[in-house]
Amino acid sequence: MSKLIIQVYEIQDPREAEAMVALGVDHVGSVVLSEAEWKVPSVKETVDVVRNTPAKSSIIPLFNTPDAVYRLLDYYLPHIVHFCEMLPPGEEGRAERERLVALQQGVRERFPGVAVMRSVPIPAAGSANAFPVLAVAREFEPVSDFFLTDTLITNPAGAAHGDQPVAGFVGITGITCDWGAAAELVRGSRVPVILAGGLSPENVAAGMRQVRPAGVDTCTATNAVDSTGRPVRFRKDPEKVRRFVEEVRRAG
Repeated sequence: MSKLIIQVYEIQDPREAEAMVALGVDHVGSVVLSEAEWKVPSVKETVDVVRNTPAKSSIIPLFNTPDAVYRLLDYYLPHIVHFCEMLPPGEEGRAERERLVALQQGVRERFPGVAVMRSVPIPAAGSANAFPVLAVAREFEPVSDFFLTDTLITNPAGAAHGDQPVAGFVGITGITCDWGAAAELVRGSRVPVILAGGLSPENVAAGMRQVRPAGVDTCTATNAVDSTGRPVRFRKDPEKVRRFVEEVRRAG
């Protein structure tokens, strides 16, 4: 069995990237927040630092205009580009999904050395699940190298709620997704699936046992916290990451 991938977001500083690699992280993930301010020197340095290690760099652009994405990839040259839009389901969302499939195909044609990761929205554990996980994943499978399950905040009927942490995107909720639905995706997918959504040192082993993913991802639950106990974006707690890696390797 291949070693499970350990992926950690959001690393925006090269020194923190070095610390993550030293702790055993395989994918070091960064985020570019703005199409208007897409050149971020610290993120560029972070990607460059990771390139000289055994780990791989991953970048999420919080925009999806093709020319802007291609420009970003030319500049940063990451190992992985990670798209995490909400993916509107049904016939009404078909045109948007087709546009995003075409974007991923364009990335593959222009940047054959860059792997493509696609987040697949999965409602939170215990919520009504009206999102067609497998059907949507099938549309993206031919143009994806990895899937990542992440938590979609839904209303009581199971439809996507407008109040995601980042409008139009899934992620950084700190809430676990429905592991049963994630396990179905793992069983039905032809590409490797990384489990994400509220994973911490305390629950990652249980998630691995139930979902059997190719990798696991942590962000909010391994962040540093402020004086009120709230997670601080873009700053990791090295001890939490160390424990997370330890738990994954023990359980894997």
